Formats: sequence, C-alpha cells, structure tokens
Amino acid sequence: MNAKVKDENVDLLFQAILALQNMEECYDFFEDLCTVPELKAMSQRLVVAKMLSENHVYSEIVAATGASTATISRVKRSLAYGCDGYRLVFERIRDK
Repeated sequence: MNAKVKDENVDLLFQAILALQNMEECYDFFEDLCTVPELKAMSQRLVVAKMLSENHVYSEIVAATGASTATISRVKRSLAYGCDGYRLVFERIRDK
C-alpha cells in the first residue's frame, strides 16, 4: 500500500468494510458513507478496470460506461503499475 494513503483513518475505513457481511449491508453502509456521485464514480472505475482486463478497447469502454478517456487512462495505469488490487478482486469474484 502507498505510504501516503496508510493511516489510522483509512485503517478504520477498511476495518468497517471488512466487517460487512452481505450485499444489503454494503448498500446501507456505502449509501451512508458516500454521495451517489462518489459511489457511481467508484463503481464506474471498477467496471472500466474489468473491461480493460478483458482487453476491451477505449471506444467500447466509453460507450458502455460513459467514462472519460482520462479516467480510463488512470485505471489502465493502476492495472499496469498499481498494487494488483483490481486483479485480486476480479480473481476472487470469478472464483465464487
């Protein structure tokens, strides 16, 4: 994890997320925590990452998600040079 991100507040956030037990609890928690645009933006980035990992081209991703090419580029950079968090999540979702 990036040392600039890691602190007690982020630890508390992640502990809270890990305490959630089902989809309904996730909806309740994230609706309380985030604004609708924040939640939509995070979910959009996740879909962009999934599509990039499935080798979709930018034009397909823009058409499917409405994401800007700048957002797609940032997500692509995370996939290439990040901490492999997207990869881990996609593997675990696929394995379920």
